[in-house]
Amino acid sequence: MTEPTIRTATATDEAAWRQLWAGYLAFYNVDLAPDVTDSTWRRILDPGSPVSMRLAFVDGEAAGFAIHLHHPSTWVQDEDCYLEDLYLDARFRGRGVGRALIDDLIGICKDKGWARLYWHTDEGNATARKLYDSYVKTDGHVRYRMRIGA
Repeated sequence: MTEPTIRTATATDEAAWRQLWAGYLAFYNVDLAPDVTDSTWRRILDPGSPVSMRLAFVDGEAAGFAIHLHHPSTWVQDEDCYLEDLYLDARFRGRGVGRALIDDLIGICKDKGWARLYWHTDEGNATARKLYDSYVKTDGHVRYRMRIGA
């Protein structure tokens, strides 16, 4: 397999991202309103937004993405980086693309001086957890999510 090329998303990547995003939502059996997806795309492209996306390409084809954001923390002096969404098209899983995206993000964190990188996944996502466990073991925290508003 050709090594993946990873770069920051640009406006020309919208169609490729939307196709990957649809696969991501289907993987988690989630339906989002189109305006939420539209808003996410605008945030990704907005240089003033803390939300950013790295895209992986294999032989010129969009293979996956890592959407992340940085934010201040009360636990460290520097900022944290949260890997909110990591997804690979099924055809590219098990080929090192996910690892390349995480390694790329680790490099960005080091370059920016961010203190920590963190993420979560579904406990039943054994494939992703195998990759994630190769970096660091789970810290045992349990996530709670309360919906506020509409």
